Amino acid sequence: MAEQARVLIVDDNEADRALLEAHLSRDGFETEAAADGVEGWAMLDAHPDRYDLVLLDRTMPRMDGLELLARMKSDHRFLILPVIFQSALVSREEVIEGIRAGAYYYLTKPYDTEMLLSVVRTAATDRAAARELQHRVKRGMQVLQLLEEAHFTYRTIEEARGLAAVLATACPDAEATVIGLTELLVNAVEHGNLGITYDDKSALLAEGAWAQEVARRLELPENRGKRVDVEFCRGDNELRFTIRDRGNGFEWTRYFEIDPRRAFDRHGRGIIMARHVSFSSIEYRGTGSEVVATVRCGAPA
Repeated sequence: MAEQARVLIVDDNEADRALLEAHLSRDGFETEAAADGVEGWAMLDAHPDRYDLVLLDRTMPRMDGLELLARMKSDHRFLILPVIFQSALVSREEVIEGIRAGAYYYLTKPYDTEMLLSVVRTAATDRAAARELQHRVKRGMQVLQLLEEAHFTYRTIEEARGLAAVLATACPDAEATVIGLTELLVNAVEHGNLGITYDDKSALLAEGAWAQEVARRLELPENRGKRVDVEFCRGDNELRFTIRDRGNGFEWTRYFEIDPRRAFDRHGRGIIMARHVSFSSIEYRGTGSEVVATVRCGAPA
């Protein structure tokens, strides 16, 4: 999927644009380019479904990267479109500012080719996964919008993804909710029941062995009986998802707020994205083995 992704490069430096296009094209990506934020917005606005990710320079004339990013994230069409921010100097404050604006991927200039391709591949893979989740939602049964209360259990990551796609259809904005709901349900298996830590996942992704390790741990005797419980409840003005795993919990406070040190990692954005894109609120309880995610709805007529 990633090799077919279309990247919009927005950079006022002609030489940098040409270099980025050359590197990405050789790696199988389709590329288009804009010379500044104004031109980039015009291309996005004219073709909102055309691009899989945006590679965005921070400092540009007419409309800089932050201005374009703010415009994108205020438009529902681009709410979950991945944006990679690139900048010559990235301070902690700049990273925080960018993440708050909606840029969850970063490149620091100058960067080597492998770093560039690694970040772009990660963003493209995340985008492909989000598209697949949205397709599942569209195929889902809208009758769930009538659901008042329900209890579900599941064991595997694939079951988590399928359940998220179904439950999201109960929400007013299913395509936004499914992204965060999938993250929380998958986390309950991966980090909760199976005990895969952040550092474990970093190493497994680097080795290309994450899926194999998940499958191995699922079959360990101590994990075979572990399930995740999900309770759904519809209130007057909100929908509430309560998710409980059988793990020992985790230091959820480390991932609940913005941490610039993780902006360059290949993973670790899920909870932040869920908070900003998918839910009105997220509350971890106790050690972190239970989380309550809430979607606020309009008051009934």
